[in-house]
Amino acid sequence: MRKLKLLSLSLFLPFILGCSDNETEKDYQIEVDAAVKNIHANLQKDLNTDVPSLSVYVVSPKGTYFSTIKGTNGSVVTPNTYFRFASNTKNFTSTAILKMMQDGWLKLDDKITANIPGTTVPYTPDVADWDFPNKNLITIRQILQHNAGIYDVTNDPSQYDVNGETYTDYMLENFPDHQFTASEYVKILKDHNLKYGVPNSVYHYSNTGFAILSEIIARIYSQKTSSSKTYGDYMYDQIVGPGTKKPLGIKFPELASDKQLPSPYVKGFIKYANHNEITDQKNASAHIGEGNGVGTMVMLTDYIRSLMKGQNVLYASSAELMRTSKGAATTSGYALGCSNFAGIGYGHNGATEGYLSLMTYDPTNDVSVIVLLPYWDLSSTANFAKCLNTLNVTGLEVKKVLGY
Repeated sequence: MRKLKLLSLSLFLPFILGCSDNETEKDYQIEVDAAVKNIHANLQKDLNTDVPSLSVYVVSPKGTYFSTIKGTNGSVVTPNTYFRFASNTKNFTSTAILKMMQDGWLKLDDKITANIPGTTVPYTPDVADWDFPNKNLITIRQILQHNAGIYDVTNDPSQYDVNGETYTDYMLENFPDHQFTASEYVKILKDHNLKYGVPNSVYHYSNTGFAILSEIIARIYSQKTSSSKTYGDYMYDQIVGPGTKKPLGIKFPELASDKQLPSPYVKGFIKYANHNEITDQKNASAHIGEGNGVGTMVMLTDYIRSLMKGQNVLYASSAELMRTSKGAATTSGYALGCSNFAGIGYGHNGATEGYLSLMTYDPTNDVSVIVLLPYWDLSSTANFAKCLNTLNVTGLEVKKVLGY
């Protein structure tokens, strides 16, 4: 996610998907449409600017509903429109780790310096450049929980910056085709003694921690297949590809050159204090394992519903572990790559240049909610917070309309 130095309505597009002719379901669609229209209008009013679009996709026992609203400068969004879902990727990475646990390929409470089960090869490279602070104390579970104390090179310039920017932002702006690696990030941790504290002494969100997990996944898969494999290989072969239990068209680009979104896609929009920017092309190699996912609202729905119900690659017990295993230092609802959004459900959210999204499932009521807002207002920190908060507001209001 880039640094955070931190509606005139022209078209309203209601969709009714999967609903019967039952009058109650038709009324629900009308009410969902009205709620989304109102939230979008309020956000435009609060920001005093046009907001390109706001969309929500809900699957519930009462029916499936999609509603989208388009601002003056927006483009049409459908349930099958691709977008960058950013940190929702962390939930997929957690799924990969938990599947490896199920398969006996790793142990959650192993130190990351331990050997991969059945091998003499450690989870992380045993080389000097990987000797970052507290490495010998950190477990796989703690990284999933953001309780490992690993400094976030991608988001946090407080301890280390390059010309006032995070390392990742600086490199993306000055060397947009640079191929990022996890080894590159951990060397910065080592060279500058960067850390938040010893494991379980402090909770701090860390993209860099999940980049390390992506390296662990690649190393384990390489050992188990006796071939050179990447994080993306494992995700395609074992989590979302055509040979998996729930095949999806989700992609996890790893090459700096793989910048083009599949079609159809929606572009992101960023409003700065003195200019605007349209985003779609992106070097996702800076965010492998923590923010490089690309998909649609339907795909995210199919994933999160099947996953949390134990109908995908995870057992129901593993999905429960994902939702509930929190670190000692955690005061938030974050567990294993999974947040509890009060009143909405379990899942994750994501923010990457010009895209905001939310992916949740409520196991009590069997309701999944996907929200997409392809817009950032960086004219002020407060305005960006309003954009981000709109995800939760939309999820809560739509569930309320449906009686949940």
